[in-house]
Amino acid sequence: MIIHRTAGQAGSADYGWLQAKYAFSFGHYFDPAFLGYSPLKALNQEVLAPGAGFQPKSYPDVDIVNLILRGKHDIHDNDGLYLESRQDECLFFSPRKDISYTETNPCEQSPLTRIQIWLKAARGSLRGSPQKLMLTQQPVQLIASPDGENGSIDLQQGVRISHLMLPAGESLTLPLYGKRAFYQSVHGTVTADDGQKQGIIECGDGAFIQESREVTFQAQTTCRTLLIDILT
Repeated sequence: MIIHRTAGQAGSADYGWLQAKYAFSFGHYFDPAFLGYSPLKALNQEVLAPGAGFQPKSYPDVDIVNLILRGKHDIHDNDGLYLESRQDECLFFSPRKDISYTETNPCEQSPLTRIQIWLKAARGSLRGSPQKLMLTQQPVQLIASPDGENGSIDLQQGVRISHLMLPAGESLTLPLYGKRAFYQSVHGTVTADDGQKQGIIECGDGAFIQESREVTFQAQTTCRTLLIDILT
C-alpha cells in the first residue's frame, strides 16, 4: 500500500539563511501524526545561503546521513573533528551526545543544498567512525545498508537507502526487503505502483509504502529520488 504525502503537506521553514522542508516533525515544525517512521527520525531537504551555518549544537541519539546535492558542507566539533563534503558526496557520521557540532556552508559565493537523514542510533555501532561515498548517475545505487553491501555505507542496522536517477520514460522495479519503506522525491515526477495502489508522486513529495513486496517507478520526467527500505 502506498500512502502519498505531498510537499505542501510536509513541514517547512524559511529563515532567510536557511530554507528547509521537513518530512517529519523537526525543530519548530511539529505534527503529532508525523514523529518519524520506525528508525527513520528525520528527513530534511535544506538550502543554506552562502557562508551560512548552524549554531554549535549537540545531537540526540541518532546516526546521520548527509547527501550533498550542490555546494560544499563542513562539520566541526569541539573535540577536533573536521569533516568536509562536496557536491555528489554522501557522508555518514554518528555524533556523540557529549560533543558540540557546527555545520556550515564554507562557500561565500554559492548555496549549499543537501538532504539530511536521521536514523535512531544503531546499538553497538562504532561511534565516531565517519564513512563517505560518491553518488553516481546510475538508475539505482545502494548508498547505505545493514552491512556495507556492495561498498555502501555500513549502517549496522536494518535499513537500506537507495538513490534513484531515472530519465523521463524509464521504469524501474525494486524489491522491498522489509514491511515498510519511505520514498522521497528530490525532483521530478514518477508514477509509483506496488500492485495494490498506483499514484503520481511529484517534486518534493513523500510516500509511505507498507506491506509491499516490490514497487515499480515510472518516470514521467527526469527524476531523482530516495527509497528507504526499513527491514525491522
